[in-house]
Formats: sequence, structure tokens, C-alpha cells
Amino acid sequence: MFSNFKRLSFRHKNNKLWYYFHNYLRRYYPLAIFRAKLKSKLEEIKHFDSEYIYKRVNYYNRLDNPQILSSNSKSLSELKLGKKDKTYYFDSFEFIRYFNQKLKARFLFGDVTHIPDEPSIVKSRPINGEISNSVLLNLDKVRHFLFVKDKIPFINKKDMLVGRAKAHQPHRIRFLELYFNHPLCNIGQVNRNANLQFLANRMTISEHLKYKFILCLEGNDVASNLKWVMSSNSLAVMPKPVYETWFMEGTLIPDYHYVLIKDDYSDLEERLKYYIKNTDKALQIIENAHIYVNQFKNKKQEELIPLLVLQKYFVKTGQNINL
Repeated sequence: MFSNFKRLSFRHKNNKLWYYFHNYLRRYYPLAIFRAKLKSKLEEIKHFDSEYIYKRVNYYNRLDNPQILSSNSKSLSELKLGKKDKTYYFDSFEFIRYFNQKLKARFLFGDVTHIPDEPSIVKSRPINGEISNSVLLNLDKVRHFLFVKDKIPFINKKDMLVGRAKAHQPHRIRFLELYFNHPLCNIGQVNRNANLQFLANRMTISEHLKYKFILCLEGNDVASNLKWVMSSNSLAVMPKPVYETWFMEGTLIPDYHYVLIKDDYSDLEERLKYYIKNTDKALQIIENAHIYVNQFKNKKQEELIPLLVLQKYFVKTGQNINL
């Protein structure tokens, strides 16, 4: 019961009550107000490094050649709030409200790991392959986009790897099979529907931050804890990522932004011992990770880039954004 109660802790978490209240209220603002603001919002790019801004826009939206959406594509006005995927709707509506609602788009909500057959707005996509049809927006960000203020210096943390997660996927189960009860690891699963030999009490983010190393294994798509881990004074430990989101996981550099381990996890103990011994190198990775995370903390910049991503989407799908 206590472990379930800990899940209610709001420390180091985004305020979901405020998120939902604010977004339900936002739906009642007249759309004409935001249509009138679009031009001035886009002109705010003059206050930023435009080369950097467009580099990110073109990273998220890799549509180069014009494509026409299929006839069954829906207009923006047809995107409705349902019982499921509410956060995806809210995070999409935050930006599509600036555009003419007759414009069309295809939204694929959820953990998307395939490449759509036509240009689609997604939260996640594979890092490799021909991924131009997967256009990223920062969706479900109340859960995924979380940063922390870690007051514990790296040298004062426990010389161990910590990790708590649901373990439904074979690769997560394999990690538990290898390192559950290992002397350098405090890891375990929190779901109770299978593999109960790996069951462990839930831990808050604050409890995770007492350890030098935090496991960041991908689940259905990305490792959802990677953002807050890289903002902490602990090291993210993971294989090279396969999927990416708005956080641009595909641009992360192994052993520069995080501690790389092999895909079969066989070198974990060696990697942990290396950074326990070489504190200076660990601190450099943490500094690099903080610099990387900081680029997502400029609120106005993070409001501008999605608008440019959507503008490019509409243009590249042959639509007149001046309707």
C-alpha cells in the first residue's frame, strides 16, 4: 500500500491537475484570436538563432518533396477530444488552433514505432530508415517531458545502478534476468501480472536520485525517464536508442551524453565500475547532458518550433496555409 501511495507524490512531477484544467479551459477560447496571432508568433524567430531553430524544425519534419494526403485525411476541425489519448489531443490542439481549421492532417496517437504510409503527426518514430512520413510533435508531454532539480552531487550518491519500470517487453525482462539482485544494481519491475520473481517496491524520483546510475531502457518506444535523468546529477545508462521523440534521442552521443552499454547488456558491470573510478569523466557526461537538456527549457522557443513544424507539414502536403 505504501508503494502505491508514493505514486501520488507530486515532487519532481508535472502538475497534471493544472495541465488538465488549463487545457480544458483553452478549448473555449475563440479560435479566431489565435489565427490572428499566427503571423506575429512566427515572426518571433527574429529573437532567436534562426539557423538553430530551422535545424530543429527540419529534424522533426523531414518532408522534402511535396506529398498529397489521401482523400480520407481529416480536417483540423475534425480532431475531437475523446475518452482516450486526451493528452495527445490537448498537446496537438495547443498548436493547430493557430491554423485554418479546414487544413488537413493525419494524427497517429500513442507509442508509434512504425513508419506511416503518408505524412503523419506522431509522438515517436524509429531513428533509422526512411522516416520522412513521421513528423514529430511534443505529444503527451505532461508525462514524458519532465526535468528535475537535483541537489545531490554525483560523488555523494550510491555506487549503484537503480531502475524501476514495468517489464512487459522481452528486452526489459532479459535485463532483469541478468542483473536482478546483482551487487551493483537495485533494479526491479513494478507490474504484478507476470515474472513476479523480479517484483520490487516502487521508488519515487527522489529515491532514484540517490544513486549514481539510473537505468534508461526503452519500453514500447523511448525510455520515458531519460529526460529527467539527463537533467539530474546521475548518469543515464542505456544501449543506443532505437526510437526518438521531441527530445531528439537520435542526436545523443554515446559516452558523451549518457553511458553506453551493449545491446546484450554484457558490459554493464565494467561500465559502472569505470565511471565509479573515473569521477571526472562521469561529471563531464553529466555537464554535457545538462547542456543538452537546457535547449528545451526556453518556453517561447518551444512554442515557436511546433508552429514551424506544422507550417512546413501543411506546405509540403500541398495545402494553402493562407486559406
